[in-house]
Amino acid sequence: MLKLPNVLLRPALFVAGAAITLAGCQPAPTPVDEESTSTPEETTTETSETTETETVTLGFSAWPGWFPWQIAEEKGLFEENGVDVNLTWFDGYLDSINAFAAGQLDANTQTLNDTISSVAAGSDQVIVLVNDNSTGNDQIIVSEEINAVLDLKGKAIAIEEGTVDHFLLLLALEEEGMGSDDVEIKPLETGAAAAAFVAGQVDAVGAFAPFTTQALEREGSKTLISSADFPGAIPDHLVVSRELIDENPEAVQGLIDTWFATLEFIEENPDEAIEIMAERANVTVEEYKEYDAGTTIFSIEDNLEAFSSTEESMTSLTYAANEINTFLVEAGLVAEAANLDNLFDSSFVEAYAEK
Repeated sequence: MLKLPNVLLRPALFVAGAAITLAGCQPAPTPVDEESTSTPEETTTETSETTETETVTLGFSAWPGWFPWQIAEEKGLFEENGVDVNLTWFDGYLDSINAFAAGQLDANTQTLNDTISSVAAGSDQVIVLVNDNSTGNDQIIVSEEINAVLDLKGKAIAIEEGTVDHFLLLLALEEEGMGSDDVEIKPLETGAAAAAFVAGQVDAVGAFAPFTTQALEREGSKTLISSADFPGAIPDHLVVSRELIDENPEAVQGLIDTWFATLEFIEENPDEAIEIMAERANVTVEEYKEYDAGTTIFSIEDNLEAFSSTEESMTSLTYAANEINTFLVEAGLVAEAANLDNLFDSSFVEAYAEK
């Protein structure tokens, strides 16, 4: 396991969490206030001598496992690794997913369950990298009087429907013999959901870091459920279009090489790296450090293991994808199961490992 500053790295956890069909993933929007728009913010890297002249548009949004892309952009690491990138920030995670599915992006940062949902809807997307695993930064935060999952019965819960935190809530309810009909879902974008909770308009909220910091500002509030309760259920990825792989595989390799170069930069320059990520997250350095244990960044070794494992556990991406596929259908989140035959392509991480 690659040794990074503790704000990011923990020993990899990618194991089964409960004896039910689970898995999926988190994150979305940024720590902006609820009135902010979700207009993409383009931060194109400067043109340089790259192996390919085609510009790759890469979308990313607020999640500790994806903030390192900001370092890559600011420190010129894309150019150093031979790829010209138009790095595009989205205030709303779901906006990035929709843009990618609509062909407006060449690549995007997204969760396993959201990628499978997009594939089920007909989008030809390929997972080429595991950025991280959520190990606590996805949470269901509740008001003072709620002390157990059973206490959620009949309560109003603000959550962004279809995101990993919705998935996390359903997992927790199912474990207690409950379902979505037992609670009152208030569908809101994650930033707006956190704001509604702080304002006392709902009893609970599903949120991911950094929105968890905002939600916990409500007096007496606490975390009832987190992704740490379901280890391995929430992996996050770099996902590219099939077209990009077919037409410009060198650029895909450049993205992979850039990612691992970024992890090296973080290891060698921890203070500067944390400052860049905290600024992108719109939180203080100290607040960013609080996300430490909640996100496990995957090393090259972790990636190789996740892609190749054939175990019937969440250590295997193939197994996890099949479990999620079933869950999404049974939960009514997709009309029919996705074809997973060509969902994963490990050749790019394997090529990096051979260098």
